[in-house]
Amino acid sequence: MQTWQWTTWGDRRYLTCSLLAPWRHGFFTQQFWPQLPQDLVQVFHPHAQVNRVKQVHGNRVLTPSELQQPLGDGQDDTLHAADGLVSDGDTQSLWVCSADCVPVLIGDRHTGQVAAIHAGWRGTAARIVPQAIARLQSQGSCLADLQVAMGPAIAGEVYQVSKTVAAELGESLTDRPKEDSATASPESIESVLQKLQNLPNPPIYPDEHPERVRIDVRRINQLQLEHLGLEPQQVAIAPHCTYQSPQDFFSYRRTKQKQVQWSGILSAST
Repeated sequence: MQTWQWTTWGDRRYLTCSLLAPWRHGFFTQQFWPQLPQDLVQVFHPHAQVNRVKQVHGNRVLTPSELQQPLGDGQDDTLHAADGLVSDGDTQSLWVCSADCVPVLIGDRHTGQVAAIHAGWRGTAARIVPQAIARLQSQGSCLADLQVAMGPAIAGEVYQVSKTVAAELGESLTDRPKEDSATASPESIESVLQKLQNLPNPPIYPDEHPERVRIDVRRINQLQLEHLGLEPQQVAIAPHCTYQSPQDFFSYRRTKQKQVQWSGILSAST
């Protein structure tokens, strides 16, 4: 059974998951704000390499080696644009930040390699977690060896979205090419929503607004993992909602302020 524990560093606490016990990792709370991964990595290893990206709500996944490559011409950013990281060496810490989006940490029990993913609704619709797993597989991972933990995020019962957004998320559970939401007919959108409603433990909830629904993005990611072939015991979802837990987590939906909490994991040697 997957369990979640509060761990303390000094007088502040962060969340860990038993599925990821072989790796140093943490889903940090707002009490660590405004510290950055360069500071938080001390929790894991004093000399670990720190890797982070400029998150853009896409499905691009990079390795630390790729982060060392120069940015393209005309880019004056200091960070590469991506929303996922996959380790390619030992003692590499990978970091993503979130407020209501889903932070996903993955470990491979056989190779020791890890991944950290920022899965907002757009990234989830673009299947960023399967994309990260494909990168892990290209580096020798087997699906049966993966352990996946989804950290605190906004819960489905309070996450109101348009029906179009919900349909985009629903389309991510099929093998069909993604339909352009701008040209999707009302009938096709309703068809996708009905299919979501018919799923076991459906990820969709009704809303009082006729053109909106409520959607559980973590459940969508869980269903994508099931579609890949992962077993239920390989996936854990934190029992914490960022929107409904103001004492521990920032929530953009709640405050409209750009404040984040960090999640990170350290790769291990095999």
